[in-house]
Amino acid sequence: MAVFSKHEDQSKEMESIIGSSVHVEGSFIGSGDVVVEGRVSGSLKTKRNLRVGTGAILKADIEAANMLLAGEIRGQIKCFGKVELAATAKVYGNVETQSIAVAHGAILHGKVIMSGPEMPVAKEMKVRE
Repeated sequence: MAVFSKHEDQSKEMESIIGSSVHVEGSFIGSGDVVVEGRVSGSLKTKRNLRVGTGAILKADIEAANMLLAGEIRGQIKCFGKVELAATAKVYGNVETQSIAVAHGAILHGKVIMSGPEMPVAKEMKVRE
């Protein structure tokens, strides 16, 4: 599954790019897709998709609809859809998501908390006497 679909209407929401020479400190809040190739310290939130490139370093709590992570992330991750960890990803922190895919070689140090539809309660079994 590609996080950034070519079929999405990209004219509605602009993409924000944090280039490899850029260092953002503080809170970064966006409503469109965000691509990070540089450094972010603090927090990063977007209502849409987040892509973190292989050379990116985030010392931040991040929140997005879907994520494709290939760089280094040190912080808490909250995703409302799917998180994809590429083989080059290094994640140090907890991940809360509905779905996760981890490529061979990715590093994940933290808890994964899967959210979504509640599990049905098991019916009480009757014991024969």
